[in-house]
Amino acid sequence: MYYHPQQVTYRQTYASQTAQAKFRSSPLAPELKGTMMFYQMPYGVEVFVQVEGLPEFQKKKNGKQVGPHGFHIHEKGVCEIGDGKDPFASAGGHWNPDDQPHGNHAGDFPVLFSNQGRARMIFFTDRFKVKDIIGKSVIIHEGPDDYQSQPSGDSGKRIACAIIE
Repeated sequence: MYYHPQQVTYRQTYASQTAQAKFRSSPLAPELKGTMMFYQMPYGVEVFVQVEGLPEFQKKKNGKQVGPHGFHIHEKGVCEIGDGKDPFASAGGHWNPDDQPHGNHAGDFPVLFSNQGRARMIFFTDRFKVKDIIGKSVIIHEGPDDYQSQPSGDSGKRIACAIIE
């Protein structure tokens, strides 16, 4: 991760717990790689993500699209590719500890926009604590999340997976 030294010092000083995740690519996005950092702050969790190798935006003939990319915490900390046509099914469904409708799951994140295959984002959430997500996985999906379809937002195939440690 490439952060300004003052930002890193601030987070290391005030974060009570941290976690990280390193993405594993799939046959659907073989060049994808990246990392995430989670910082437990007094007011919630700061989340940093940096990835490269994302597929560029495109409309498919079936009306679906590639990008922007849905992005969620999933139930299980397992990132087995399994069937290369439908990778990372082993990660289970979206993490939803308080039984909310999709769009309001604790593990729902903003979409990732590909900029020549790269995305970098920082966001804040008070929906969980770092200790709650260690051992879960983060999935990047092929298409955008509509934040409405139940139970998971119709964001398409899973193209990358990372275990939160």
